[in-house]
Amino acid sequence: MKAHPSILRVETRPRAFVDVTKRVEDAVRESGVKNGICAIFLRHTSASIVIQENADPAVLRDLQKWMSKVAPESDVYEHDAEGDDDMPAHLRTAVTKSSESIPIVDGRLALGTWQAIYVWEHRAHAHTRELVVQILGV
Repeated sequence: MKAHPSILRVETRPRAFVDVTKRVEDAVRESGVKNGICAIFLRHTSASIVIQENADPAVLRDLQKWMSKVAPESDVYEHDAEGDDDMPAHLRTAVTKSSESIPIVDGRLALGTWQAIYVWEHRAHAHTRELVVQILGV
């Protein structure tokens, strides 16, 4: 069994999705693992890791619109140390994910045809985010 850890630094844009699929695929390829699992963990509480459609950009726009309604920016939250977008970003992360596990089959991520891996920035400013990618297998 091989274990191949790596850390990917991701530059985000405000309230936007960043496709990291190719970078994760590159890590899988570099690991030499043919069959196993790729675990991805985002080290932040105001951004998410999501697997979503990569064919129609309207999907990502609609997700962003929906999330803005579910956790709107406002001054009603107690936790606002970093501004009005602070607590809503934490709420948005709470209803999404900070990690994903993807099978590796024949040396490739077993994603569906229209699936991609995204870091979803929930804050109103760009950030540098860290993804821990742990690849296990044979």
